[in-house]
Amino acid sequence: MSLIQIIENNVFAIGCYWGNLNSSISGNGIISSMNTGIDVADLNWTWNEKPLADNDVRIINQIKNNYKELKLPFWWWVYPCGQSRTTKEILKNEGFNYLKSIPCLAVDVSTMPLAIQKSEDIEISSVKDESELKIWEDISFAGFEMPQETKKQYNKFVASFDLSERSPQKLFLAYWKGQPVATALLFLQSDTAGVYFVTTLAANRNKGIALALILGSMIYAKTSGYKYCVLQSSKDGLAVYLQAGFKEYCRADVYYLPG
Repeated sequence: MSLIQIIENNVFAIGCYWGNLNSSISGNGIISSMNTGIDVADLNWTWNEKPLADNDVRIINQIKNNYKELKLPFWWWVYPCGQSRTTKEILKNEGFNYLKSIPCLAVDVSTMPLAIQKSEDIEISSVKDESELKIWEDISFAGFEMPQETKKQYNKFVASFDLSERSPQKLFLAYWKGQPVATALLFLQSDTAGVYFVTTLAANRNKGIALALILGSMIYAKTSGYKYCVLQSSKDGLAVYLQAGFKEYCRADVYYLPG
């Protein structure tokens, strides 16, 4: 299996996992759709695992109508397995606009000598209980600068997370001089750990905290027996991920419905 497929599989798996938390996942084997219930487009996903064809227009319209009824914005993600000229044409004909291309990165942590950068000011810890989960929720909400009116929606989503040992999700907090300032989430699937929800409070950026948090997550994945770490990067975070050892292997195209 190629690293591109490994990246895709982890993203599709966490999309299904989040969709199953509120029973919103739906699809036909080629197209899948889910929502978190949060009025933020990049937290509600649809994706196609093969290039689109004319006979997919019916389910595309069903998905559009479903989000419209829910009054939720969403992004349509097109990874390499679903990219084609026809895919672009069908999405355009159905009213979608191209938004951006997002770098998809991976690293084989099993072969890397990993160590967290030593700093007396930075501490990385896993989220173990409900009180720490609330801290994780507050920091990630603020770090991503989500609209205040979505706070209750975000709370409901995070409250559905399973903190037990059997959960495929592992949450992490980074502390700066004893104060929580950054978050990350690992999604464990097959031999891969996907890195999500990486954010640092604005006032604490450019201090090496994000890098320490990423390296800590990579060490957790390696020591737990996972071979790969994968992620999708924002423009702002790309330099940190490259510094941690990740390499870009493909890009996902993102589309949205205007209005």
